[in-house]
Amino acid sequence: MNPIKTIALLGLVVGLSACGGGGRLDTPTAARSFATGPIFDACLRAGRTAASRSLCGCVQASADQSLTRGEQSRATRFFRDPHLAQETRQSDRPGDERYWKRYRAFVETAERSCA
Repeated sequence: MNPIKTIALLGLVVGLSACGGGGRLDTPTAARSFATGPIFDACLRAGRTAASRSLCGCVQASADQSLTRGEQSRATRFFRDPHLAQETRQSDRPGDERYWKRYRAFVETAERSCA
């Protein structure tokens, strides 16, 4: 999946999760993880209407499970410059290829955990 689609999919997840649910009050729900950090801040600053503290905190918690602090810092740049994600994905440099695999694992974790 190319980074533009990844970013669009993450935006879709953000949008759908903002819709909420009108389920019954007695229906048990799983608690969503929450953390603060660089991804949380970038998520809130990105200006997406569906971004919320809850969703961005969940995405940060997923990043904490999947990425080092340095990798998280690098990922924050994708919020500001989506084209950078495309360049990273297409790069032939071994370090970029390793990073992209870890970044994709983070995105997949966030999609599962925060939807």
